[in-house]
Amino acid sequence: MSGPRRRPFRFTLQASHMERPEDLVPLARKAEDIGVSVLTVADHLDDELAPIAALMAAADATTELRVGTLVFANDYRHPAVLAKEAATVDRLSGGRLEFGLGAGWMTTDYESTGIPLDSPSVRIERLEEALQVIAALWTGEPVEHHGRFYDISGLVGSPLPAQRPHPPIVIGGGGRKVLEVAGRHADIVNLNPALAAGVIDHRAGPSATPEATERKIGWIREAAGERFDDIELGTRIHLAIVTDDRQEMFDALAGGFGMTAEEAAGSPHALCGSLDEMAEDLEVRRERFGISTIGLSASSLDDLAPLIGRLAGS
Repeated sequence: MSGPRRRPFRFTLQASHMERPEDLVPLARKAEDIGVSVLTVADHLDDELAPIAALMAAADATTELRVGTLVFANDYRHPAVLAKEAATVDRLSGGRLEFGLGAGWMTTDYESTGIPLDSPSVRIERLEEALQVIAALWTGEPVEHHGRFYDISGLVGSPLPAQRPHPPIVIGGGGRKVLEVAGRHADIVNLNPALAAGVIDHRAGPSATPEATERKIGWIREAAGERFDDIELGTRIHLAIVTDDRQEMFDALAGGFGMTAEEAAGSPHALCGSLDEMAEDLEVRRERFGISTIGLSASSLDDLAPLIGRLAGS
């Protein structure tokens, strides 16, 4: 097995694109009833919900469901402000926040707002420095930080998060540099296709194969060192289709994303087939890669509810 020790399955549900924002509350309650572990939202400037308000609405409507971000975009918020916001959410939710932070990637967010889109290496370096600032502010001690991107002079973080030493830190990515940052800092690492193009299209396919996934886990392991076994590995399922003819779907995926049908069948970013076949695929991937946290889209909840109920916690 390439990943860390075998962990129970957890399912997360991404609830960002919603035609009616008020549908979030019943969705959160339904997700909790079905056995979803975490309801997550993204951080984009198009037609998605604003993350902080959405997290609190979902947390307030439930009792055990965890809430999280996949992921806050670091370029949109100063880390001192975000540390306070996240700690407040954690306190008001009773310690149910999973704090996801990323370097920013979707070009339309930057183009439509005029926020400067720096090179990936600069954004990733800024992300790592922001993580250091946030973690320091969550200690409750005065913070002196004078780095390339941020200057903090004697600030004491308040309130402190309910979870100590801090909420689980989630970092996702598909490129080596960001996954090395994840290996150094994250409690949970979400494996993604490489998104250097700023969109999800055929260029992401070659980085979504089983072999590419093995390489990514190797980068995380090398950067994490002795803490690797403490890291939880997850992935986002970008395509989940219940079908009696999954080979046809794998053939179509291969053609659209520059993979062979065999690579498409083994990709951790897709689930196709009967519920039994999907369950078997997730078991195989957990054994091979160590992936135990499975991210689903809200649109797939009804179809995959029996799968969630069958595997969650097992």
